[in-house]
Amino acid sequence: MSNLSTNKQTTSRWKRHAGPMLGLGIGLVVIPLLYQMGLVSIETVNMLGRYMCFAILAIGLDLLWGYTGILSLCQAMFFALGGYAMGMYLAHHGGPEGMVDASGWKMPACLYVVFPLKIGQSPADAMVPVFWKPFFSLPLTVLLGLLIPGAVAWVIGNFGFKSRVRGVYFAILTQALTVAVWLVFCMNNMKLCGTNGLTRFKTIAGYPLATNSTKMTLYIITLLCLVGVYYGCRTIVQSRFGRILIAIRDDENTLRFSGFRPHDYKLFVFVLAGMLAGLAGMLYAPQMGIFAPSEMEAAKSILIVIWVAVGGRGTLSGAILGAIGVNLFYNFLTTRMPEAWPFVQGMLFIGVTLLFPGGVVGLWAQARNRIQDLRSRASMPTSAATTVDTKAEVSA
Repeated sequence: MSNLSTNKQTTSRWKRHAGPMLGLGIGLVVIPLLYQMGLVSIETVNMLGRYMCFAILAIGLDLLWGYTGILSLCQAMFFALGGYAMGMYLAHHGGPEGMVDASGWKMPACLYVVFPLKIGQSPADAMVPVFWKPFFSLPLTVLLGLLIPGAVAWVIGNFGFKSRVRGVYFAILTQALTVAVWLVFCMNNMKLCGTNGLTRFKTIAGYPLATNSTKMTLYIITLLCLVGVYYGCRTIVQSRFGRILIAIRDDENTLRFSGFRPHDYKLFVFVLAGMLAGLAGMLYAPQMGIFAPSEMEAAKSILIVIWVAVGGRGTLSGAILGAIGVNLFYNFLTTRMPEAWPFVQGMLFIGVTLLFPGGVVGLWAQARNRIQDLRSRASMPTSAATTVDTKAEVSA
């Protein structure tokens, strides 16, 4: 009996890891191999790298919304904060246009074009803003790209959760904050390049971004980050901490009356989701080649919710599937019928809400359970199967 139990546990463990391992194998082996054979272009590899950034972003929202029950509509803002951090680093090392200011700092070319001069100043009087200078270093940029979204998330969550702002009110609050920050980033006098965004990216860590080898390296780094984020979040949701998150989602008041402090757990998850979004933004910026305020528009946050809902809320693999699948479908459709995408997007949102609330993963689980039920019925003796059907009819 012990051997049978061990075999069942091994089989169950293998089934749990089969999907992620298959995805890792396709991404790490199959796609690079197809590229080397000339069957997949480097543009396609670069596109998949960007979509995996969206998958990291979706995992953060799924951890927050699917497991904790907090619908946040400011994940695009955290994504943009990370993207701007990396974009400022890339702009520092871009060019070749630009000038050297009085203190010896090279003015980023994209900033020089829209730099807001005061009355009486000449372009020679322009100085590199102080808050740009820390982003000259790549290690410091990566650190700030995680800490800045995390700090902003801590401020929002600390005030919101302690005030017990929940449900649709928290969603409206985060959406309003995102719109406000978007308006700030669009202003030229904020010295963030306004609506033009950060451009003129040339190198990262000394390697030219235009080369195929750099694009492939960024793709692989993004894939490894996605796998690490997936397994890290999976460890969280399968732990005691994860069970508390689900309890917050299902009945927060009962949990509070049991002696727990739900706002501390919610704050931790909210900050973690913000940092994951910042990581996704940092990986996205060099692969996109430009980063503009449009990345944090209100519609982008709604789109992230659609990714998670379509894939399957409360299933980390569903967030990955939804983010990559919806974007691949978007790319396919917009190259042929771009005017149809808004209607398809609306139908996806309505369809998930009314027809399959469990998303694609939920439909797959239902189909798998149905197949297993049919197999078990087929393996049962005829008399036993008849008895089961009769009991089912009587109970109905």
